[in-house]
Amino acid sequence: MAMNKIRKGDDVIVIAGKDSGKRGTVLKVDQRRIVVENINLAKKHVKPDPNKGEPGGIIDKEMPMDASNVAIYNPMTNKGDRVGFKSLDDGRKVRFYKSNGEIVDV
Repeated sequence: MAMNKIRKGDDVIVIAGKDSGKRGTVLKVDQRRIVVENINLAKKHVKPDPNKGEPGGIIDKEMPMDASNVAIYNPMTNKGDRVGFKSLDDGRKVRFYKSNGEIVDV
């Protein structure tokens, strides 16, 4: 199984689309589709569910977006960055930022 360049919990910055320039945390990854916290919001009409006690109404819901529209946020450069893979001497495979070679995974 191949490693994903973007994983759940990563801090990302949107590089394309209506939310371009916004930062958020990845909530869910499914193949090439990702869900980012408070990004790509859509209004959804929800019916009330008396069994669960949920009220009905119009809610804002995060919708999935393509993984190519985000880049991992590099805190050292304060920009989005590309990610590569390399193997360490102890045999671990880790992700690293392409711009400065720093390791993403700790």
